[in-house]
Amino acid sequence: QLQASGGGLVQAGGSLRLSCAASGGTFTAYTTGWFRQAPGKERDFVAGISSSGGVTYYADSVKGRFTISRDNTRNTVYLQMNSLKPEDTAVYYCAVAPGAWYGQRNEYEYDDWGQGTQVTVSS
Repeated sequence: QLQASGGGLVQAGGSLRLSCAASGGTFTAYTTGWFRQAPGKERDFVAGISSSGGVTYYADSVKGRFTISRDNTRNTVYLQMNSLKPEDTAVYYCAVAPGAWYGQRNEYEYDDWGQGTQVTVSS
């Protein structure tokens, strides 16, 4: 099971760090991703990280502002979000993808999802 946390209300330009904690399974063996869904919109890819943490990749909209990382000793993946903008407002979800990393960016490539955490950025 995945548990996302760390969301909240922040002013534009501020920062938040999201956490995705896993219980059970072999979390450390999987690529993990963050997605987000704004009201009335589809769920979009934000960032992904390989099982070892050696490879990270981002959506263009967050590149240079967000950083994904993982601590496999704690079964946790993080998303550090800096320079937040109102358009970053969304429910953020973490998910794991079976198999080895190959740059998964689509929802269908992930098969275990957390419950989501709300991020609201005020202008």
